[in-house]
Amino acid sequence: MDARRDSDAGPPPGLEATRVPGPVLDVLRRLKAAGHAAYLVGGAVRDLMLDRPSHSAADWDIATSARPEAVEQLFEHTIPTGVEHGTVTVVVDHEPLEVTTFRGEGAYSDARRPDAVHFLDDIDEDLARRDFTINAMAWDPLEAVFRDPFGGREDLARHLVRAVGDPLERFAEDGLRPMRAVRFATVLGFDIDRPTLEAIPQRLAQFERVAMERVSAELMKLLLAEDPAPGVRWLAETGLLRRIAPELEGQVEAAAVATAQVPPEERVRLAAFLHPLAPEAAARRIEALRLPKRLQRAVSTLLAALPDTVPAGDAGLRRLLARVGRTLAPDFLALWPATRPRDPAVAAAAERARRLLAESPPLSIQDLAISGADVMAHLGLGPGPQVGRHLARLLDAVLEDPRLNEREALLARLGDADEA
Repeated sequence: MDARRDSDAGPPPGLEATRVPGPVLDVLRRLKAAGHAAYLVGGAVRDLMLDRPSHSAADWDIATSARPEAVEQLFEHTIPTGVEHGTVTVVVDHEPLEVTTFRGEGAYSDARRPDAVHFLDDIDEDLARRDFTINAMAWDPLEAVFRDPFGGREDLARHLVRAVGDPLERFAEDGLRPMRAVRFATVLGFDIDRPTLEAIPQRLAQFERVAMERVSAELMKLLLAEDPAPGVRWLAETGLLRRIAPELEGQVEAAAVATAQVPPEERVRLAAFLHPLAPEAAARRIEALRLPKRLQRAVSTLLAALPDTVPAGDAGLRRLLARVGRTLAPDFLALWPATRPRDPAVAAAAERARRLLAESPPLSIQDLAISGADVMAHLGLGPGPQVGRHLARLLDAVLEDPRLNEREALLARLGDADEA
């Protein structure tokens, strides 16, 4: 059944031409002056209606009746980024803007891209191919025309993510769309339309075919939401979690609670999400997610440092901080109590460790008041592992009592060492 409705209406509050970057308006004007229909579409329109943070020009998408070759002729600087699918990047005032011809789409044999597209002259036909109603609205700020054939405005007001038309068809077209439904609902603080939610488990086969890099990009956006906990629960409820982190099944609530309690930063949010796993299992899962190597290393370090018991005294806390390093220490001190929410001793220890960290104690060999060269000169040694062992012994002493981190005191301790 066609769910389209008559939608030619004035724009809702929030959609004002003064909020659109100048280069975007310039592109619209030139397209329309040449006799083509041209609209703003997608996330920028949605976010303006939600009064979310303003976008740079590059974040605005333009849909037009102009064919790609006409767009290339109208503008001096263009990039044929996806001409076969109707997309030309127009560069205006050093700002890249995607301009896409109204189009319909054929079958999606790879569950990602249409096998073929055909160009259209009607904006409503173009909006019909989009994923969710809140992304299927078009706005012409120059003539104050708003097109909403699938009720996206109502769904925004209801805080609802709903597929355009039949969700089974939409999810069959692009296997990432089920994950995007969960991500949009989580990031926007919305609910998911019941038929849309119930369609997700029926399209897991298509989701399995999506490149892990695309899945991980959506996961990280979800985890950085203001409250990621509902999204983590939806991942489990819909079966999406079996592709993302199957080891978490049965421990979803612990992951959801911890993720919501730490700051919205990639390293600590991902670590909180995976913290119920043993460090070795977490390291394997992080690698399987194909995330950047630097992020993988940081998260693995954070998780491996989580202690089974609260370290004894300030010296124990300094040794714990030394294990994660000064750079990751703030993330660790946010993560640790979030993984043990019912243990007041952990919360107290983390707070004490924050105060110790604020004192800038030496936490690594590089922080010592002497270097490897000093050790070699003082003991008459050449380069070798003995030098590292001496420095490690001195660091342990300094972690016990930071006041010892004075050059003469450390050299004196070297003189007392048994190892030569």
